[in-house]
Amino acid sequence: MTDITKWMEDFAEAVKAAFGERVVFIGLQGSRGRGEAGPDSDIDTVVIFDRLDMETLAAYEKVLDGLPDRKLVCGFVSGREELLCWEPSDLFQFYFDTSPVFGSLDELKPLLTEEAAARAVKTAACNIYHGCIHNVLHEKEPEILKALYKSAVFAVQTLHYRKTGVYIKKHADLRDAVSGEELEIMETAEAFRAGKMPSSPGDFETASWRLISWARKQIVS
Repeated sequence: MTDITKWMEDFAEAVKAAFGERVVFIGLQGSRGRGEAGPDSDIDTVVIFDRLDMETLAAYEKVLDGLPDRKLVCGFVSGREELLCWEPSDLFQFYFDTSPVFGSLDELKPLLTEEAAARAVKTAACNIYHGCIHNVLHEKEPEILKALYKSAVFAVQTLHYRKTGVYIKKHADLRDAVSGEELEIMETAEAFRAGKMPSSPGDFETASWRLISWARKQIVS
């Protein structure tokens, strides 16, 4: 399995060597940033430049192409100004889930208001609700339901922060901190990740309606 600490050190050095002072921030997010990755998990890098144009993006792609595990690399790339003008509800998860390797995201803090956190939860709930209804009626795909539960876990993170003022980054720790419907969501998402998918149409519908019910409560609250 990739030594992500060493990989990120090499990645950061390569990016800084190519772009110098134009690099504002480098970080890692996702399962590798939380220490919960498997051997095939994506490497979710974050790179913020002073500005982003076609030439910068092409040069950055060349840097990526020279790195090991290139096929695992994904993540977020942006110019600084665009990030500062981003939808604040999107920035909430982005800020807390990103581990800095170079630079800081602290200039985003003024944007991370209670209103932004509330909007993040409601937007996620709306998308989950619609996705579940569509899946129950049309696709009937357990893999889609798995992805919707994954999205719900991130919404639970933000919801827990709203309730307690504490953001818990690791999903395993979050599971131990929540109860009720949120705990059911965490446990179901964990079971799906472990390959324990719904084994019958009845199980699929039960898991779907559990998530729909939770999402509805977030929408109407």
